[in-house]
Amino acid sequence: MCTSVKDAEDMIAACRYAKRRLMIAYRLRYEPNNVASIQLCREKQLGALKMIDAEFAFVIGDPKQWRLNKQLAGGGSLMDIGIYCLQAARSLAGEEPASVYAQMWSSDPVKFAQVEENIAFMLKFPGGVLANCYSSYGEDGVDRYRAAGPGGWVEMDPAYGYSGLIQRVYRNGKTTVTQPTGGGQFAAEIDAFSDAINHDRDVLTPGEEGLRDMKILMACYESANMGKPIALS
Repeated sequence: MCTSVKDAEDMIAACRYAKRRLMIAYRLRYEPNNVASIQLCREKQLGALKMIDAEFAFVIGDPKQWRLNKQLAGGGSLMDIGIYCLQAARSLAGEEPASVYAQMWSSDPVKFAQVEENIAFMLKFPGGVLANCYSSYGEDGVDRYRAAGPGGWVEMDPAYGYSGLIQRVYRNGKTTVTQPTGGGQFAAEIDAFSDAINHDRDVLTPGEEGLRDMKILMACYESANMGKPIALS
């Protein structure tokens, strides 16, 4: 949404004052295979979830690019792609995490002088679900999540790209594979926003959703810097 909690709050306040809708472009919340995975978990078709794993990584290139400039990016891999893992965990769990514990590290102190290369964070949810999340600027081809319960599991691999997203569901000893739906993520989110404006409806991913994520991202950094879990309000 932005690079600080204050900026998120200011954006929400400005839109309220101007009587305008604010929608965060979480395109995957509108992508059919991801939507189906969230619905499957929230309807407890796998039973009560026990574990969520979510990872996203790629090898970053030009060391002079904006993503490695803290003033511009707000942080490293967490702010850029770790947010996808956080959104996946919150969406699949269907509730807000109670605490987070994070660790971050980098392999190149020069290239990553301002921002983190890698971060791992564990979210603990009130219902008992644990989510292990990880983002990195130092690995190639990591793009997935899996949610598991006593009745099986659902995974997306790849999970976060612009196209080619594949869902797999394991239940009753069988794995069902749903092939990519042909993209359309951007069209779907634009249609949703247009519908909200035209019919005066709430959006699925309003500014408040982005603000919740921003607060958790900042708590991840606080936890990593302090070396202890952080309670989330």
